[in-house]
Amino acid sequence: MIDAAGEMLGVMSVREAMALADESGFDLVEISPAAEPPVCKILDYGKYRFEMQKKASEARKKQKVVELKEVKLRPGIDDHDFNIKMKNSRSFLEDGDKVKVTLRFRGREMAHQDIAQALLRRVRETLDDVGKVVSEPSFEGRQIVMIVAPK
Repeated sequence: MIDAAGEMLGVMSVREAMALADESGFDLVEISPAAEPPVCKILDYGKYRFEMQKKASEARKKQKVVELKEVKLRPGIDDHDFNIKMKNSRSFLEDGDKVKVTLRFRGREMAHQDIAQALLRRVRETLDDVGKVVSEPSFEGRQIVMIVAPK
């Protein structure tokens, strides 16, 4: 049993504890039910609940949800377009998000997979300082997918 000031009162029956709580004008709250014997404290329950909600809210604010951003490329992409895509990918990685690089094929482009491999190697080298490849390039139908995570 702990009183409102935070002082240890020792082990007592539930009836005695309830009487002390009523005397002080506060509530009797079971703090840790798993302990032997259970620990109870005399406090204002409304204020206690408010504090717990505040702590939970702060914890939710501080956690970062990692999103998966996607960047789509084609085998015949121009240098300037490639540089813009890599600039965007770099900013996603610096923000803490993963980047899914998708290389799409159309028509007979599937025959030129050496160009695609060279392009993915170039992506890897460009983003090497801010990210690392989590999922190696793999085929999914008519596209190759590679996932890069922030370092």
